[in-house]
Amino acid sequence: MMKRKKVCPNGHVYYKSSDCPTCPTCERERKPSEGFLSLLNALARRALMAIGVTDLKQLSTYREKEILALHGVGKTSMPILKDALRKEGLTFNEPGSQ
Repeated sequence: MMKRKKVCPNGHVYYKSSDCPTCPTCERERKPSEGFLSLLNALARRALMAIGVTDLKQLSTYREKEILALHGVGKTSMPILKDALRKEGLTFNEPGSQ
């Protein structure tokens, strides 16, 4: 597949073969330098941020199944999220847990 030249609204030039509008330079600049979101890939990070999850307390209000249903969150992301929650003494909001 042939890569096409694209320019993002911030003026970054990049090449992509897909119709994906995500600029790799902007994505690198948005990546947090610390915290659990910095450990995730861009897709998972954007999925969580899209539902308003920016800290572990917010994440703990969701069920694991709800987070897994998000596009971009999968087998690689879940162990990272579970470990981050565990380190803060938190868990996913599962029925019967408390």
